[in-house]
Amino acid sequence: MVANRLHSCLKWTLAIVGVVSLTMNIVFLCMSSEKAPRCAVKPRFPPKGKHDARSMVFADLTRDEYTQVRDFMLGQKSLDLTNDALAKPSQNFLFLIELSLPKKKDALGYLDQKSTKPSREATVVVFHGANGQIIEYVVGPLPNPTNFTDVTQKRYNKTLPISARTVTIGEYALLFKFTRAQVYSKLPKLLKESFDVDKDKTINEFEQMPRGVKSGDRITWISFFRDMSGMYIHPVGLEVQVKHQSLNESEWTVERVLYNGQYFNTVEDLRAQYEAGNVSKIVYKETPDYGSLKPKVRPLQVPPLQYYPEGKRFSVENNHVLYLDWSFAFGLSSLTGMRAFDVRFKGERIVYELSVQEAMSVYGSVTPGMALTKFLDSSIGIGRFAHELARGVDCPYDATYITTHRYMDVSAPVRYKNSICVFEHNTGQPLRRHFSDFFSNSYGGLVNSALVFRTITAIGNYDYMWDFVFYQNGALEAKVHATGYMSTSYLVKGSKKYGHQVADNVLGNIHTHFVNFKVDMDVLGVKNVFLTKDMKYTNVSMPWNPSHYAMVPQLVEEQLTTEKAAALRYGTVTPRYLHVASRALNRWGHERSYRLQVTTFAGDPLPESAPEEKAMSWSRYKVAITKHKDAEQTSSSLYSQNDIWSPAVDFSKYIADNESIDNEDLVAWITTGFLHIPHAEDVPNTVTVGNGGGVLLRPHNYFDVDPSSESPDAVYIKPRSEQSCDTNRMACLAQESCSPVREPFTYNGFEGVMKFD
Repeated sequence: MVANRLHSCLKWTLAIVGVVSLTMNIVFLCMSSEKAPRCAVKPRFPPKGKHDARSMVFADLTRDEYTQVRDFMLGQKSLDLTNDALAKPSQNFLFLIELSLPKKKDALGYLDQKSTKPSREATVVVFHGANGQIIEYVVGPLPNPTNFTDVTQKRYNKTLPISARTVTIGEYALLFKFTRAQVYSKLPKLLKESFDVDKDKTINEFEQMPRGVKSGDRITWISFFRDMSGMYIHPVGLEVQVKHQSLNESEWTVERVLYNGQYFNTVEDLRAQYEAGNVSKIVYKETPDYGSLKPKVRPLQVPPLQYYPEGKRFSVENNHVLYLDWSFAFGLSSLTGMRAFDVRFKGERIVYELSVQEAMSVYGSVTPGMALTKFLDSSIGIGRFAHELARGVDCPYDATYITTHRYMDVSAPVRYKNSICVFEHNTGQPLRRHFSDFFSNSYGGLVNSALVFRTITAIGNYDYMWDFVFYQNGALEAKVHATGYMSTSYLVKGSKKYGHQVADNVLGNIHTHFVNFKVDMDVLGVKNVFLTKDMKYTNVSMPWNPSHYAMVPQLVEEQLTTEKAAALRYGTVTPRYLHVASRALNRWGHERSYRLQVTTFAGDPLPESAPEEKAMSWSRYKVAITKHKDAEQTSSSLYSQNDIWSPAVDFSKYIADNESIDNEDLVAWITTGFLHIPHAEDVPNTVTVGNGGGVLLRPHNYFDVDPSSESPDAVYIKPRSEQSCDTNRMACLAQESCSPVREPFTYNGFEGVMKFD
């Protein structure tokens, strides 16, 4: 008994000692963390170079400029415009206001201090429902515009029919009203028994594109989905084809209905057959909320965070960014999204314009909507849907966030807080390194720390993450990753030829993702050539033993001198090294150039025999090189989606004239992307890992040595000097620890979302 009491006392004593020890450790850690100094808010060393106000020539319009242009255009009584967000198709609706980019020659003259500042102007798109056409105007000068000019014919060499217009919020509101009146009200029994729809519950609509099969059509298949999280992966098995071609919504009609894989000519026919028991019925059953992104477990730990112990090494002022040896101007187009201009490394312009042009998807399905679907996102607006980035998730917590304004399908300019982020990123791997083990011992390495310029656009079901990445070796990367929800269709007979089943009665439809980038390169000026390099094996006699032959890889170089020769198609063997080069030579006698290295797993482009292919003819080419023309500003257009058979911009015409690209101002059009065969792991939604592509612009004989050899981030260690801070800042890190200064978490991303009432 005494032994038991002693044992019990010992246990209690040890427990008390343990609690006291733990408490003291916690107190000590808290005291230690309180003593840690705050990390520097301002950089220890000022950034190289100075911000250049001339970058404002590429700056997006300000809120005041949008308002000035809107009010000026509304004041033109002869145009009879409205800016009512719920405007009807028959009205003259002021749809879009955007910066009108200056001509390249004028911009370069101003940037290089050879000429005056180009006039600042805006492009205005008006849907003239009253006279059945779309007109683009240039309005200027800004601020305080005084004139407007119709530039439609000049830009597109054709008039633009009103049927090519984007579906506006006003037209969506009318479509939703139409389906309630012409579908919901006529099928109450079917909707209740099949989908549990009543006065308190509804199903959601998601339309497919293009809208018809020929120019002038505006006939849309609308699919219905459960009103649940991630509605795009909850199809219900009902699709309706609506003809909304007339500008008078009272003349709209339902053309076809699909219910559970069965077609009907009218809603009334479906109702009659359903009530007579002549159709295979869908019986409602509650569906799990498998599309929700709400955490299924309680968060326990914050994942790793990065911070800037000695302040940020980049600086953002107006629309200009400085980072180590880099500088560039930036913008965010409502139509095409992210873009950078006047990109310089060590003061030399490498790229005049780097911009997103188009994002396109072609779907396969046995059901009508998805079978026809070919999404061209710039027709909806890629940059239009760049909402606020979630701090610590979409971008590192301590990134610099930039607010933008846009005017597209609205009544007034809309503010999108924190819709761009900029941050320096440690990629977690060395940019270069070597451990010397033979003859002498040393270690040398350089962390791969790069600047990332990012926005994310949520276009319907898909979210695209756009990155421009600036590396210390003079390389520049443009890349995209896709996430969000896949588009799905209701599982019917024959569906599995077009994808994989991912949930009960749900097919994940096979589709391609193609993305087009524009890279207007100026390598040591605007006079460049296009070179290719590759290898071949040659049977070579050995000089020291002429009777012996060996297959030896040999360099093969060629200059391509015409646009047709430099249009490198998908599905053909292309040289592995592609270069935009100057005629200037480096120290070793080689053309100073930048290599275009495309990273892609794109699916097959749409065959040219397809009538819709002309609107996406840029996707034929992995890389296409053209001579710069101000008239060839974009590879696609706002009107491609809804007049896909007779597009306002047919990129293949840029190549058809086959101009010389020998010693000319060259533009590279890069197509990247991936084939997506949906699978079970795309539920709840698609991850970014492995779903992307891009292009890397790498210096190739542009320098005499790797410019990152001059980086202050380099680490060099010799035996017996492992703790020296002279050539290894990492050795001093523990002595200089600091506590990061963090902004409070806020989120305003739901400002600026589409509203239909």
